[in-house]
Amino acid sequence: MDSLFLLFISCLFLGCVIGFMAGLLGIGGGIIAVPILLYLLPSVGFDVTVLPHVAIATSLAAIILTSLSSARAHHKQGNIPWPLLKSVLPGLILGSLSAGFISSLFSADLLQTSFAVFVICMAVQMIFPYGFSKADKPMPSTSILFAVSTVIAIIAALMGIGGGVLLIPFLSWCGLQMKSAIGFSSASGVFIALFGSASYVISGWNVSDLPEWTLGYVYLPALLGIVMTSVLIAPLGVKAASIWPTKVLKRIFALLLVVVGVKLAIT
Repeated sequence: MDSLFLLFISCLFLGCVIGFMAGLLGIGGGIIAVPILLYLLPSVGFDVTVLPHVAIATSLAAIILTSLSSARAHHKQGNIPWPLLKSVLPGLILGSLSAGFISSLFSADLLQTSFAVFVICMAVQMIFPYGFSKADKPMPSTSILFAVSTVIAIIAALMGIGGGVLLIPFLSWCGLQMKSAIGFSSASGVFIALFGSASYVISGWNVSDLPEWTLGYVYLPALLGIVMTSVLIAPLGVKAASIWPTKVLKRIFALLLVVVGVKLAIT
């Protein structure tokens, strides 16, 4: 019980960090949540063979409400181009629903190593961002948007993230203004997290030897702790994004991610 209580309190603090970063940098928070959950979950009895799956699934479930809170704040500021969702949503649903079943084909070690490599790649992209288009231009065709959004959703749900670190660069390259790309990413993250976590619930439903309070691969006490604070803090991150030097903060955050990724890769 003491271990469960400490994990819950830790997840309350984790939710504060996730919520703020979701609003500030347009990320769902999985890049932060998954490494910390990988560290916390063994204390309540999770075996290493299912640890990455549970961390990723719980992170995705937490992102549902976190991204919803962030998207609501962006919607109020007019930052979300809703008509674009019609072309992107089918791919987001298909890709995120597939991820939980694809992850069952991965060993725990391979999944953790893949996440570590992904984190390092995303950190490098943050430090050395692509040269995005500065002006609005026509979006790619519906078929291209479907294909790209499907791939992004698969990768995002496999890694337990909302997809912002992938979707924002793509939309910016297409010519969407940065604030619109960030706002749209927060809205898309809701669907990736919702259908992605559902696939992890289904794929982990009959897995034996999971501790109490799991729903498939989703660990409910950790989920509750994260969302209780993340949904309250996310709007503060949105407000801070218009004041703080987000480019500088993103690079500092990226350097931290490199350290986290290297540590996960060699563990």
